Amino acid sequence: QVQLVESGGGLVQAGGSLRLSCAASESIFSIMAMGWYRQFPGKQRELVATITNGGSTNYADSVKGRFTISRDNAKNTVYLQMNSLKPEDTAVYYCYARRSHWSVLHWGQGTQVTVSS
Repeated sequence: QVQLVESGGGLVQAGGSLRLSCAASESIFSIMAMGWYRQFPGKQRELVATITNGGSTNYADSVKGRFTISRDNAKNTVYLQMNSLKPEDTAVYYCYARRSHWSVLHWGQGTQVTVSS
């Protein structure tokens, strides 16, 4: 059972930047994929970005060109650099980890990102 601890959320003005961190309790080399979902009030959780242990990345269309996901295997941590933030990015961001195609998703505690106009 991998544990995930998120940090980096907060309040930022439109056009600003934040970097989210997600630290895992075990080597992320052994984890197939990690990334973030976000959830708006009254809506289902949506995938924002993913990075695999092979280094491939995937982004939601709404964040392409603005967000960058990366990882530091030595620190067992993945990062989401969020630039050019918009009020529409305001949501709770949840880090996730997936060990394999047949494993359940493990979730971080969530961190609030609020972008003011």
